[in-house]
Amino acid sequence: MAKLFASRGIKTTIITTPLNAPLFSKTIQKNKELGFDINILTIKFPAAEAGLPEGYENTDAFIFSENAKEMTPKFLKATTLLQAPFEKVLQECHPDCFVADMFFPWATDAAAKFGIPRLVFHGTSDIKLTKKQLPDYVRENAENDFSTFLKACKEAELRSYGVVVNSFYELEPAYADYYKKVLGRKAWNLGPVSLSNRDTEDKAGRGKETSIDQHSQLKEIAAGLEASGQQFIWVVKRNKKGQEDKEDWLPEGFEERMEGMGLIIRGWAPQVLILDHEAIGAFVTHCGWNSTLEGITAGKPMVTWPIFAEQFYNEKLVTEVLKTGVGVGAKEWLRMHGDHVKSEAVEKTITQIMVGEEAEETRSRAKKLGETARKAVEEGGSSYSDFNALIEELRRRRP
Repeated sequence: MAKLFASRGIKTTIITTPLNAPLFSKTIQKNKELGFDINILTIKFPAAEAGLPEGYENTDAFIFSENAKEMTPKFLKATTLLQAPFEKVLQECHPDCFVADMFFPWATDAAAKFGIPRLVFHGTSDIKLTKKQLPDYVRENAENDFSTFLKACKEAELRSYGVVVNSFYELEPAYADYYKKVLGRKAWNLGPVSLSNRDTEDKAGRGKETSIDQHSQLKEIAAGLEASGQQFIWVVKRNKKGQEDKEDWLPEGFEERMEGMGLIIRGWAPQVLILDHEAIGAFVTHCGWNSTLEGITAGKPMVTWPIFAEQFYNEKLVTEVLKTGVGVGAKEWLRMHGDHVKSEAVEKTITQIMVGEEAEETRSRAKKLGETARKAVEEGGSSYSDFNALIEELRRRRP
């Protein structure tokens, strides 16, 4: 998104912490060399002050670990301690506006202190839920650290200048209209922001390791893949020490039998680059919003396998609204309930998404949706126009 602003001739600064900066410093430097006015500014992450080990500067450090429940409130506390150094930056730079993630509720107060419009960045879709669809802990108004934090995030959003969303109007028009016309809130759909980046090397640099790593589940996936008879690329997570685990999760002789049929990548893989290849027939996604959007923009049908949080609602968008995917059958949060998918379900779902007349229709819808996504960010497209409207509105506010 920072590169998107910079591409329109706007001076842009990314404020982050030291260990997060390397995640995008290379691509930012490349854009600077192309003439974009874009920079990175780091502020110290107060890990020790919040009781965190040094190096815990993002949730990837602990979210899937055994101590996640203990680390989460400490991490949230650390993010609140960023307010003071962030305000110092605002005082020195005084930007025309700033974009802050929805999980930094204090940013709205910081913006008000200096008279700067704060835009909330939504890392998820525009989807809204009815009361009946809300999780039990929300409907029961359960009080805990996390629910209190979420309420603060929502209250800060309501007091902010507006919201920017990594989505495009044609993807979820009913929700986009509801947000603006019924709720009466300012919102701009600017996505898919990944399409604003045409650089092949940068595409190759994006991707994350898979989160399904229990050996018993991996064995079920292997058996399902083999039974489906379909060719595949399968990315498997490395262990915590960065080395492959013993291959006791693979059925005996699996790789020998699958020679010429499948490729197992152990560790990280360039997801976006792979999805863009014409040989890819479908994509198994955990339904995180970035992953879902990357599948949509690539024009690929999806096998949906949500793991936690809003991913189950993203799955409904793909399978029930857009009708560009098929669910594998996951129903509950993996880490909380250990929801297990059998090999028969894996085989059935892969076959359903790849073979037959219904699969062809799904593939056709996915391809058309991918074309619509690309048009949205082109000149005259919905996201391009929304971004123009945002820039003009902010310019009119300048003294």
